Amino acid sequence: MDVFPVRARARARASRSVAVLAVLVCCAAVLSGCHPAADPQAAASGSDTSGGPDPAGVRRPAASTAANDLQSDYLRVIKKALPSVVQIQSGNQLGSGVVYDDKGHIVTNAHVVGTGKTFHVTTANSEASLTATLVSSYPDQDLAVVKLDRVPHGLKAATFGESGKVEVGQIVLAMGSPLGLSSSVTQGIVSATGRTVSEGQSDSGTGATIAGMVQTSAAINPGNSGGALVNLNGQVIGIPTLAAADPQLGGSAAPGIGFAIPASTVKTIAGQIVRYGKVVDSGRAALGITGRTVVDVNYEPAGVAVVDVKSGGAAARAGIRSGDIITKVGGRNITTITSLSEALAADRPGQRTTVTYSRDNNRKTVDVTLGEQ
Repeated sequence: MDVFPVRARARARASRSVAVLAVLVCCAAVLSGCHPAADPQAAASGSDTSGGPDPAGVRRPAASTAANDLQSDYLRVIKKALPSVVQIQSGNQLGSGVVYDDKGHIVTNAHVVGTGKTFHVTTANSEASLTATLVSSYPDQDLAVVKLDRVPHGLKAATFGESGKVEVGQIVLAMGSPLGLSSSVTQGIVSATGRTVSEGQSDSGTGATIAGMVQTSAAINPGNSGGALVNLNGQVIGIPTLAAADPQLGGSAAPGIGFAIPASTVKTIAGQIVRYGKVVDSGRAALGITGRTVVDVNYEPAGVAVVDVKSGGAAARAGIRSGDIITKVGGRNITTITSLSEALAADRPGQRTTVTYSRDNNRKTVDVTLGEQ
């Protein structure tokens, strides 16, 4: 599966409009057949299937009451969370951000800030452009923090949820600035949790491999990067970052497959940047090598060749040397640099694992205590 970061592009394709129109037409056709027929037997028996009278005294079906309750939830969540979502302009690129605290710190994606040091920020309740300065960027987790040069009155910090409480099927709202349309909201569910996803380096991506990501069906479009994925309690449970790309559609976005960095990771990384000005404890495991993907006689990826070994690092302590070809970590086969990153993403520094490698056509397996990236 390919994924790409979702910072705003300069323009949208005309064909997208046609696709959207087709979807709207299909939905209208489906909805037109959704009204339940009257039940004469229920009417004769006097059974009551209504949800009670509305303010005008007209009795509403129970389904209508449930729909109104859900709509009320949406409106309440949007009112609570949307003021904490901002638009960030870095050069000629647009992205989103989330207000982290009342001191003007804003968390966003590293690929949103790019190489920039100063930015223009627009808050949800103001058309005025504010200036902000980079505090620090951490591309390995595709997160960054910028700080407003002047904190406006009424700036509202977001409430971050607990990643361990996120469940598949939860209704979520994605908030941000897709295609530059600030303060936009889309709706979906949590499709999966615990995804490990590698971001490409093309299209301004950082090449990061991120564990524990939240997969969602809420629309994640260019410009949503760095925004908020919010539950019905108004808590930010993730930072929308990536959208899946479908090779059969020319690499364009695969509808309904987006990924958000979990709130626990956001709080860990952003919290360190706010406190120390940089990440001092990544919590990410590392072998302590520089490697490259190698191919077999059929030009298929076949492992990671060790180019350099960090002195005193995990690999060096285990006896792994330059020229060795790593083919397995723990129970996972290693064929590329990306697969090696994904194998290590869920592990922690100090954790023990096994590494299988070949040296001079001889296969070896050693125990390794992982270091920190």
